[in-house]
Amino acid sequence: MKYTLSVLVENQPGVLSKVAGLFARRGFNIDSLAVGVTENPAISRITIVVNGDEYIVEQVEKQLNKVIPVIKVKVLEADRFISCELSLIKVSCNMKQRAEIMKIAELMQAKIVDVSTTSLTLQLADNAEHTETLISLLHPFGIKEICRTGTVAIEKGPAVTRQKQ
Repeated sequence: MKYTLSVLVENQPGVLSKVAGLFARRGFNIDSLAVGVTENPAISRITIVVNGDEYIVEQVEKQLNKVIPVIKVKVLEADRFISCELSLIKVSCNMKQRAEIMKIAELMQAKIVDVSTTSLTLQLADNAEHTETLISLLHPFGIKEICRTGTVAIEKGPAVTRQKQ
């Protein structure tokens, strides 16, 4: 099962290395990792997607809370958060296929960001499930290259992940 963790950390050099090192030392694989500054420039949010069971996630949460620059760790509950990733997908196409690919892009709410005589590049900002759907629809045309960011996630509703008061 996939779990999404939201980790607030001090915005300083080496923090990401410490967090990633914790996973590596324990042999846990990170499916997705995204880091960015929060509304407070002194704090960054690391969004981590891991595959495992409840025991592994509980252990990771406990270990992360021991890392000095970590301020707060929150395991986001399934269906109680919004997630998004950015994807760039370069697809082979000829003039006949171009209209069909453009229709798929429109249906999937992807944006065409580059056009050449033999390819189209689409941009999609959506959740991983929709991204996978778009990739499967484009696969028959011949995907030349895919570039995806890590998942970012935020809780639904008024709940927030804040540093300890």
